[in-house]
Amino acid sequence: MADEIPVIDLSDVDVAAPAIDRACRETGFFYVVGHGVDPALGQRLDALAREFFALPEEEKAEIAMTRGGRAWRGWFPIGGELTSGVADRKEGIYFGSELGPEHPLVRDGVVLHGRNLFPARPAQLGPTVLAYLDALTGVAHRLAECLAQALGLDRRWFAEHLTSDPLILFRIFHYPPDPSPGEWGVGEHTDYGLLTLLRQDDAGGLEVRSAGGGWMDAPPIPNSFVCNLGDMLERMTGGVYRSTPHRVRNTSGVSRLSFPFFFDPGWNVVVPPLPRDDGVADRWDGADPTVFEGTYGEYVSAKVAKVFPDLHRQSAS
Repeated sequence: MADEIPVIDLSDVDVAAPAIDRACRETGFFYVVGHGVDPALGQRLDALAREFFALPEEEKAEIAMTRGGRAWRGWFPIGGELTSGVADRKEGIYFGSELGPEHPLVRDGVVLHGRNLFPARPAQLGPTVLAYLDALTGVAHRLAECLAQALGLDRRWFAEHLTSDPLILFRIFHYPPDPSPGEWGVGEHTDYGLLTLLRQDDAGGLEVRSAGGGWMDAPPIPNSFVCNLGDMLERMTGGVYRSTPHRVRNTSGVSRLSFPFFFDPGWNVVVPPLPRDDGVADRWDGADPTVFEGTYGEYVSAKVAKVFPDLHRQSAS
C-alpha cells in the first residue's frame, strides 16, 4: 500500500484498468477524473443540500428516517448515526433507488428498498438527487468494467454476475465545523459493498489509512470523485484488493458537505471469492469478509442495523 492517492483518468477504460489495479492493491483509494459527469449537476446538488440543512430542525424532521419505514430513508440529526458504536458528529439524508410498492423486494418488506423521502423545501432536491444517481450509476458500471479487466475477467463480468440489478445507496452528509478534541465527524470504518464514489466540497477533512499504519489526507480535487473499495471486493480477491479504513474530522472552520454514492452487489447475490493471492493483512476491525457466507443483502443489512439500532429494532418488531 502506497502513501499517495493516485488520480486516474477514466476516459479510456483500457488505459485506466491497469492504473486502477495498482491503486486497488496499494491504497484501496483513488481519484477519478474524466468521468463525464456534468460539473453543474454536482454544483446544483451542493447548493440544494445547503439550503436543506439550513432549515429549522422541525422542518427537516418532516422527512426523518423514522418516517421512512423499512426503506431506511430520510434525515437524521447530529449524533443520530453510529460508527463502531460511537455517535458521529454529522447529520445527513439517506437516499437510494426509487422503488415503488410493486417492486418484489419492496412487496416483501426487505429493508433498504422503497421510496425516498424528499423534502418539500427545496423542491428541486428530489429530482436533482435522482438525476445524480443516474449519472453516478453509469460511472460505476464503467469502473466495474475496469476492475474486471484488472482482475483478468471478462469486461462484463460484474454486470453479468453481481450488478445486473445493483443495490444503489446514496447519502448527503453535513459536518459542522470544529469538533471537540477526540470527536469525529465519522470514525474509522470501511464500506460494505463494491465501490464508493464520493463528491467532496472544498472543506477537506477526509483521512485514509496509509501504508505505514498512519493517516493521510485525501484533499478535494475539483471535478473529481474519490473512489474506494468496499468489503465485498476484499472478499472476492482474498484481501489482495483492500477495503481501506477511512474517517472524517472537519477542522476547516466552515460546514462541510460530502456526497457518498454506493454501488453494491444485488441484494440476493452471493459474492464469490476469486483465487486467493499473497499479501493478506489483518483488518482494522478484526473481521474477515472472505469467510462470510450468505447474500450481500444479509451482509449489508446486518452492518446498517448496527449504525441505526433503533430503526433496526423498529423494523424487527
